[in-house]
Amino acid sequence: MRLLLAEDQRDTADLLAKGLREHAYAVDVVRDGAAALEAAELNDYDLIVLDILLPHVSGLDVCRTLRGQNAHTPILMLTALDAVGDRVAGLDAGADDYLTKPFAFDELLARVRALLRRRPLLQQRTIAAGDLRIDTVTRRVTRGGRSIDLTAKEYSLLEYLASRPDEVVTRAEIAEHVWDERYDSFSNLIEVYVQRLRRKLDDPNGAELIHTRRGQGYVFSTTEGA
Repeated sequence: MRLLLAEDQRDTADLLAKGLREHAYAVDVVRDGAAALEAAELNDYDLIVLDILLPHVSGLDVCRTLRGQNAHTPILMLTALDAVGDRVAGLDAGADDYLTKPFAFDELLARVRALLRRRPLLQQRTIAAGDLRIDTVTRRVTRGGRSIDLTAKEYSLLEYLASRPDEVVTRAEIAEHVWDERYDSFSNLIEVYVQRLRRKLDDPNGAELIHTRRGQGYVFSTTEGA
């Protein structure tokens, strides 16, 4: 899942981005409201974490603008303002949730997961494909009862592919949702991670799960080629 983090305090932004990336999220960071609007226009984000007190354009105005453009991306607002009126203003501007600073990082993670689960692709807690099970809350993956140890990025790639079963998923879509703005489109990083997943997931006696469509992308399926 790819997130946009709009936070003008560099230390806070770096800390939050580091923590989110360690939990398998791709994160783009901007430090003012104008940059947040530009990034949201250019990229398809799964969730936006938006500080209210941003330079140039406030978080409230960013939120109002996005909702006025019919953008339905979930928005989690962060602010040091804790008055009831401030929380109401954030929600009225179109935010889906509101978190007051200071907060525990675990609470931020929980709210991010809750907002992402509202999206159609991740409404279910468990994604099942044949004998593969993916718990989207605990991020535990098993196949045939065997626990599979994945890195954060491997898990993020698997979850994205598995959430779109039997569809052709292009490299551009994978880069958009699993990697962030630092991704080099000329690299073979996606291919490398797909091969890593195959080595960990595939069972000599079981069906392959990730299939290559040359010139198109990848298909996650238990029936492809059967």
